[in-house]
Amino acid sequence: MKLLRYGPAGAEKPGLLANDGAIRDLSSVVRDIDGFALSAASLQTIASLDATKLPRVEGNPRIGACVARPLNYVCIGLNYADHAAEAGMPVPKEPIIFLKSLSAFSGPNDDVKMPRGSHKLDWEVELGVVIGKTARYVPEDEALDHVAGYCVCNDVSEREYQLERGGTWDKGKGCETFGPTGPWMVTKDEVSDPQDLPLWTEVNGRRFQDGSTQTMIFGVVKLVSYVSHFITLQPGDVIATGTPPGVGSGVKPEPVFLAVGDVMRLGVEGLGTQIQRIVPA
Repeated sequence: MKLLRYGPAGAEKPGLLANDGAIRDLSSVVRDIDGFALSAASLQTIASLDATKLPRVEGNPRIGACVARPLNYVCIGLNYADHAAEAGMPVPKEPIIFLKSLSAFSGPNDDVKMPRGSHKLDWEVELGVVIGKTARYVPEDEALDHVAGYCVCNDVSEREYQLERGGTWDKGKGCETFGPTGPWMVTKDEVSDPQDLPLWTEVNGRRFQDGSTQTMIFGVVKLVSYVSHFITLQPGDVIATGTPPGVGSGVKPEPVFLAVGDVMRLGVEGLGTQIQRIVPA
């Protein structure tokens, strides 16, 4: 299944993308695509519905983030061997964890606001893992039992803020609109192998990132288990699992950074596509 949220920001409704490409309203079934809706029992109930009998959503509504605002938006740094090489940084011995501010959480096609004074705005397409069951000290052989599904994430980053302004990475990762998520969450039964998914980013029609989750250093199973030993993951939480090479800061001989008016288009195979325009904050 492909679960989504549609409507104005702050007033989204739960929906399902039917096989015919139409959005079907789930408001009579669940209140939102939240922790309750992502439980195994709820997902089973939704899967048993005849989508053709659900109200069809007409027109072309805004698509919001595919899950309601999570309690934890967890990100993994330098998790692709080829991206670590591109950045000139050593391969981590353990996953690098940081949290993205929830004010960054936004819809997949919403504008991305360029912070005032920003000069090094960058992109990062990532596979997102959506948690469906509370995960606390989870062994690896049980990790996928706690996953509801997968989505596309763009870990938008301001490299000067992240790397040159002191402290941790948070300043460059948590600005408003820096976390486009969606367009939908694809339930895990439809993703045969999360470690074999092509993912890509284009900026103004030029492809920069063209990678695969095959080169992740720490896979989904490891990450869910590992993170749960430090952060208790709640249903509806999202883990953004790192980005492949091709970020703007890694372009040779000169880095390429985003400017107002630029358009990012990115996706993960089978999980949908995002499009964002850069606007001034």
